[in-house]
Amino acid sequence: MTATDRFTGFVDRAHASGRLVVQPRMGFGELHRMRAGLAAVREADATTVGTVTLDSYTRCLDDGTARRALRDDPAGLNGFPLLAHGVPAVRALLQDCSSAAFPVQIRHGTPRPLRLFRAMAEAGADATEGGPVSYCLPYGRVPLARAVAEWSAGCELLAAQPVPPHIETFGGCMLGQLCPPSLLVALAVLEAMFFQEHGLRGISLSYAQQIHQGQDLEALAALRRLAGERLSTTHHIVLYTFMGVFPRTEDGSRRLLAESARLAVHGGAERLVVKTPAEAHRIPTVEENVAALEYAASVAAATSDGAGGRPRATSSDGADGPCATSSGLYEEARTLVDAALETGRTIGDCLVRAFARGVLDVPYCLHPDNANRARATIDARSMLGWSRAGGMPVAAGGAAPVTARHLTELLTFNRRRFDRDARRHPPRSAS
Repeated sequence: MTATDRFTGFVDRAHASGRLVVQPRMGFGELHRMRAGLAAVREADATTVGTVTLDSYTRCLDDGTARRALRDDPAGLNGFPLLAHGVPAVRALLQDCSSAAFPVQIRHGTPRPLRLFRAMAEAGADATEGGPVSYCLPYGRVPLARAVAEWSAGCELLAAQPVPPHIETFGGCMLGQLCPPSLLVALAVLEAMFFQEHGLRGISLSYAQQIHQGQDLEALAALRRLAGERLSTTHHIVLYTFMGVFPRTEDGSRRLLAESARLAVHGGAERLVVKTPAEAHRIPTVEENVAALEYAASVAAATSDGAGGRPRATSSDGADGPCATSSGLYEEARTLVDAALETGRTIGDCLVRAFARGVLDVPYCLHPDNANRARATIDARSMLGWSRAGGMPVAAGGAAPVTARHLTELLTFNRRRFDRDARRHPPRSAS
């Protein structure tokens, strides 16, 4: 039996003791700044794991440009240039900073991860993330079949390590917003099944907070149920603080972050990837990341009774104890998974063919291998739903076509809502 990787073991122990693991999305160009950032996250007053987020040049495998930027303007890099630094330097960084008590995940964003995975394996990384769909369709024009082939080889390379690293599917965060939850759940499960098919055993499934807390609770329950039905591997659920257009006010941002922390507890997620109030304006500093981690952890602790992460009793008005909606989200996600699995022999084949036939279709995604015939909207209940289904086996509401002005309104829904609430009410404490 394959030994449990450090990342999986840490999250499992934290959850068993009733603690939510919180994690930043943080990366810096210079080794000393990356080391200092990891140290600060490790010492935060929260249960944390570390993050090394790669820069955009490295994500595109343009390590030559990354090396020049590292030489000429390292502070200008928007992440950590892993390939430019080289395996020995990265190995030393991880040996200094990571441990069983503080595992580190490398986040990358590339549809062609084989070179990166090879370097990560040689450097001894605890964990990584992404997926053949979620790191292909939103990020460029690499053909989906090519991405699937390279992800297949990369996952098998990782699985061949003495202790394979943990891997997280990014499918539940597709485009960050305006993707109905049933498709997010289906993509997360399909990518997790892809990882399992290629031999990986420590897996997490992501879901990005959307715009309606009850619908998000229903989605998290559906994700956990489907993962339990389709995976035989050790797995957990990770929630992302809203990844779309962030509130402009600090109070609005803190309200949104607090809602995601409460959602993580009520939805039973084991890990929360946070954003900071700086997100609407620029890349956050180390100090801002640590402050966001500590705030999210304090809200989660106040929401939980500390026993296995269960939410404490709440008032009858549901203000602190939201109820999940009951919209058939699990059934719709299961239908999408089953329809995709009918198209091919392997999970990879199924993903390629399902998108080619429009059985899976991400709304507003312009990648050439995405049919882009499905459309989503926000209904009168402030819930995300289908206005047009395209070729997918889902029911659409038949709403009017989304105009450019309406699309802008949809994309800024959470920003306007939380900024408006921040102006109407004083800041809310964690307790």
